[in-house]
Amino acid sequence: MTQMRFAGFESFTVDADGVPVHGQRGGSGPPLLLLHGFPQTHAMWHAVAPLLAEEFTVVATDLRGYGASGKPPSDAGHLPYAKRAMALDQVRVMAYLGYDRFAVAGHDRGARCAYRLALDHPARVSRLAVLDVVPTADALAGVDAAVARDLWRWFVLAQPAPLPETLIAADPEAFCFGAHARLFAPEALAAYRGAVTDPATVHAMCEDYRAMFGPDAEHDAADRARGRRIGAPVLALWGRRSHTGRHHDVPAVWRRWADDVRGRALDCGHFLAEEAPRETAAELLAFFR
Repeated sequence: MTQMRFAGFESFTVDADGVPVHGQRGGSGPPLLLLHGFPQTHAMWHAVAPLLAEEFTVVATDLRGYGASGKPPSDAGHLPYAKRAMALDQVRVMAYLGYDRFAVAGHDRGARCAYRLALDHPARVSRLAVLDVVPTADALAGVDAAVARDLWRWFVLAQPAPLPETLIAADPEAFCFGAHARLFAPEALAAYRGAVTDPATVHAMCEDYRAMFGPDAEHDAADRARGRRIGAPVLALWGRRSHTGRHHDVPAVWRRWADDVRGRALDCGHFLAEEAPRETAAELLAFFR
């Protein structure tokens, strides 16, 4: 599998209670955890992480199931790929590296892991940035025909095995990237392509989406029912031309979950850190300082 190195960063792999989590660390200053989206790896932060590392100790990891991190067996309820499990991995990684409290920024799937981390482990998270998502319960509640057409991968990936795994194996390039491939730097794209040719990674990614419709939605609903909220300040960024920007009033949705919410749209699509890296870095630096 292709690996991508950030200048001045060091690679690591931490055993998070039996699940190896791979990542890179660089810079100095307060700790900041970066979490990637689908179909990416930590390489999605290649243009942003070095800018953040000028002021922060940046840790960028591969979520369980993705990249060079472990792909543990799943179960009938898909709980090993719930964002609750992914979030606990990241708590363990950061504790191993010596950080009991840290800021976190996540994009796409990583943002779903990040806000679950903030809900389940509030003492750990000083500030939370979420890039181009709304919480899972709200995202699913807002599905109509137009949203389903935009987000068709959600519904294919969540189908029972082995249907989506078989479809992806037939043409991973078309399924995972398509026209989006042109948005990625060649070395990052090589890392993503290398990952999705691995059958274990493909199965884990499907489990991630199956968990979205199962335990992830259930955990959100339970938190909403008991009034559990995110205590950390929240920065919500989204792409003006993304599905999130088209279909949601993003700040309003996040204010259902947190009191301190700020944010804005960037002039790009879904992949903020790769389409608009300097603007994304500037917003994150201003928020996390």
